Amino acid sequence: MNPSATVRVLFVCMGNICRSPSAEGVLRALVSESDLGMEFDIDSAGTHAYHVGEPPDPRSMRAAAKRGIDISRQQARAVKPDDFECFDYILAMDPDNLAMLEDMRPLGSRAELKLLLQYCADTDSNTVPDPYYGGGDGFENVLNLLDSACRAFIEHVAGHG
Repeated sequence: MNPSATVRVLFVCMGNICRSPSAEGVLRALVSESDLGMEFDIDSAGTHAYHVGEPPDPRSMRAAAKRGIDISRQQARAVKPDDFECFDYILAMDPDNLAMLEDMRPLGSRAELKLLLQYCADTDSNTVPDPYYGGGDGFENVLNLLDSACRAFIEHVAGHG
């Protein structure tokens, strides 16, 4: 990829209050602490409009804050048709959301649709588990997965993966 180009990334889960805003926060933090010589435009959205306008789940915000990542200013939004043209990568948290994205995708759109964990060699899973109905350790586990996957994604787009 051209080092001067902006890499536009959209993370997607179902409601955009746990996994995808956390992924957005993790990638932002990793990019800000690295010297890649690349620009990133990072956002997140949900395949469902359940929580539009709401902040991330308080448990997601707390878990991220423990790692020095502030996701409190994010607001949930739904995926929109323009996203498939505006973003280079649309990365789903699980196969169900990827399938929904593939169904929503306008014909001929340019975004590359993938599972985020496809970039991560540290796991055999293709699913970032939804911590919404679980305990607090689920949010920590999600952040661990997101950190590994986002580091691998950076390596990929920087041409090292």
